[in-house]
Amino acid sequence: MPMEEDDARRDGANQDGAGRSPREPGAPEGQYAGHGAHARKRGAGGAWADFKDSPFLPAVVLVFILAAAAGLFAGSYTYTMANPTPHHIPTALVAPDGSPEAKQFIAGMDKALNTSLDVRPYPDEPAARQAMEEQSVFAILAVRPAGVHMDVAGAAGASVAQVLAQAAPPVAKAVGVPVTISDVKPLQKGDPRGLALFYISLAAVVLGFVGSIQLSVHARTLNPLERIAFTVAYSLLGGFTIAAVVDWGLGAVRLPFVEAWLILAFTMFTSGMVFTMFNTLIGRWAMLPTWGLMVLLGNPSSGGAVSWPLLPSLLGHVGRWLPPGASVNAQHTAVYFADAQHAFPFLVLAGWSLLSCAVFWFWRHRHPGGRDRPAPAHGAAPAA
Repeated sequence: MPMEEDDARRDGANQDGAGRSPREPGAPEGQYAGHGAHARKRGAGGAWADFKDSPFLPAVVLVFILAAAAGLFAGSYTYTMANPTPHHIPTALVAPDGSPEAKQFIAGMDKALNTSLDVRPYPDEPAARQAMEEQSVFAILAVRPAGVHMDVAGAAGASVAQVLAQAAPPVAKAVGVPVTISDVKPLQKGDPRGLALFYISLAAVVLGFVGSIQLSVHARTLNPLERIAFTVAYSLLGGFTIAAVVDWGLGAVRLPFVEAWLILAFTMFTSGMVFTMFNTLIGRWAMLPTWGLMVLLGNPSSGGAVSWPLLPSLLGHVGRWLPPGASVNAQHTAVYFADAQHAFPFLVLAGWSLLSCAVFWFWRHRHPGGRDRPAPAHGAAPAA
């Protein structure tokens, strides 16, 4: 009998005041060990609900997104830059009508490049040179008594100038037309490959949206006007720093400092506001369209690393309408073609900035930030 009394005492200790067994560790409120089958078999629906509410769902999604982004990043840059191929190269032609030398040489270049020179006739070489200053053409073919003279502009596109300069001598030998080649607009000595301007524009683009991300993380309570003001502030300071390091610090490129600085600042601001726009529209996943627009599509098609005549034709046209391409275009013209600066790249940057600011402002209540408005003061209790 003492053993039976001990068993009864143990059973009583394992029950609550209502006679139910206590909850199993980790079981939801109200679920007790006495309902063992239900406690152990919550079903797929309950497990999925727990998973959705846990931090593991976004972490798993990010694993797959980052893996896909890595492949897309490598693929986009390899597709556009690894094997640049000429498609249509705008070329000025200064030659008498029906010149056989010009026809033979152009036909030979088309065959050698497996493309077609987009030949545009000009009345004389000064007119053709002005077209090159305006970046309407990338080369000038002038028929002279001694043969064909080809002017290229390394500053207009180092990759295009290299392709033309390499193809021309074998073609001239094959068709029996002498050719001389001159680079009338060479790159600066500190930037022999013409990549410095691409890199500083890339830095402005990436730091622009990274800065906006950091404001969202560390200064989340900024109100809309304050957020825009601080985006302007870090853009101005960041653009100045980029220009100062590249020009004054490294001496890689001599910049028209104020203009180059303001272009970089404009680029950073545009990039930061594009992220803010997407953050307003889709919240925590805003990095996806920002990265896709600015890095996967915008930078490879900007014409900075590979000139647009050597890019796949669609990318060559699209890139000029995106912020990275507009930034490279404006910076490149400011440094090498200062007398022919044009409004188009600035209009592109302004258009993206205005669109982003408008979306952010009109839907600012959806942006995951800002300070709550103070609650109205309670009035005095009415008299009895």
